[in-house]
Amino acid sequence: MSDKKKKFLIIGVGVIGLIGILFGICKLTQYLRMKFAKIEVTLKDDLTAEFLEEKKISDYIVSINGKILEDKSIDTTKIGEKTVAFQFINEDGIKVPYEYKIVVQDHVEPVIWLTNSYTIYKGNNIDIASQVLCGDNEDSHPNCYIEGEYDYNTPGTYDLQFKATDHSGNTAVKDFKLYVIEPVTSSNKNPSANTPPSYTNFADVYSTFKTENTKIGIDVSGWQKDIDFEKIKNAGVEFIIIKVGGTKGSDNEYYVDSKFVQNITKANEYGIDVGIYFYSYANTNEQAKKDAQWVLDQIKDYKVDLPIVFDWENWSNFNDYNLSFFGLTDLTNTFLDTIKKAGYQGMMYSSKNYLEKLWIPTKYDTWLAHYTANIEPTNYQGEYKYWQICDDGKLEGIDTAVDIDIMYLN
Repeated sequence: MSDKKKKFLIIGVGVIGLIGILFGICKLTQYLRMKFAKIEVTLKDDLTAEFLEEKKISDYIVSINGKILEDKSIDTTKIGEKTVAFQFINEDGIKVPYEYKIVVQDHVEPVIWLTNSYTIYKGNNIDIASQVLCGDNEDSHPNCYIEGEYDYNTPGTYDLQFKATDHSGNTAVKDFKLYVIEPVTSSNKNPSANTPPSYTNFADVYSTFKTENTKIGIDVSGWQKDIDFEKIKNAGVEFIIIKVGGTKGSDNEYYVDSKFVQNITKANEYGIDVGIYFYSYANTNEQAKKDAQWVLDQIKDYKVDLPIVFDWENWSNFNDYNLSFFGLTDLTNTFLDTIKKAGYQGMMYSSKNYLEKLWIPTKYDTWLAHYTANIEPTNYQGEYKYWQICDDGKLEGIDTAVDIDIMYLN
């Protein structure tokens, strides 16, 4: 190697070494600045949060000698101790880390879905506690049981208590009367069986609720048989929500609704805006995601302008599902997140009573089912985007009763 090349090599090594030294000094300086940075944070005395309560990092801070970089929301979806870590710029311009601990608690009682009485026939030796919907906002296995003495084989009235306790110690108590009665042996026919059915005319709903901020439509399935789409469009139907299918119980095979292909093909042909609903029995996030992917596969060749709806109504088996109400909401969000990622709108469906007493709100729009007498406005106080006003609708082009719906544009 020539002397000139050696000289350049030595200089190069020296420069690299100098850069390394300067970098090390810089890192050391940063470390020392952070280590000896002034930190003055005063926390609130109450470092607790309720399960699912909306809290931010700053909500627990009385004073801080600087500015929090990101005042993020705190995850309160699990009870117990939680570390809240963040960074802030102190008054000397130094970025420093800080953390504190909170405890997420649950003080909400379980829900016992029971009226003031329960009736069984003599000899019907059933487990009443397993028949009554008993659930909790956070605990997927609340302890549900009946206190009091009763005899399935002796007709009479028994004063009992239904109790439910979650693993946070919250207890709900419901007093009720158990009626044990003799089996019915009468062969008398129900006199109401000959009463002609009543209907809600689509035209009446349209004239009452149609404004510049609403659209009036229907939702249909194979129960409506063959629909004359030209007639329903001429009758004023502005949108249609079509059942795509469902599963035959939990974790069973999928089925396509008998009229899905016919209904969506005709709706697209006549230019009627289409939404989709899927009847689900999902009890895990994995199953909900699988449901959504199946729906996406069924609708990929059609025009879908309106939301894809998650329709979960299997409350009679809720006790067997090992779900909390939050767990049900979480799997609903999983279904609708999958739908959203595929480029569609998502929405959940339920009735007024269940929405008010059981559902924890999802992050998606709600399709409310509430049938009011004489086409009166609903008194539901929650937010909703669609309202299923009746299930006994009548209009030209459909031979059976049909659900009538209102879409709110704003």
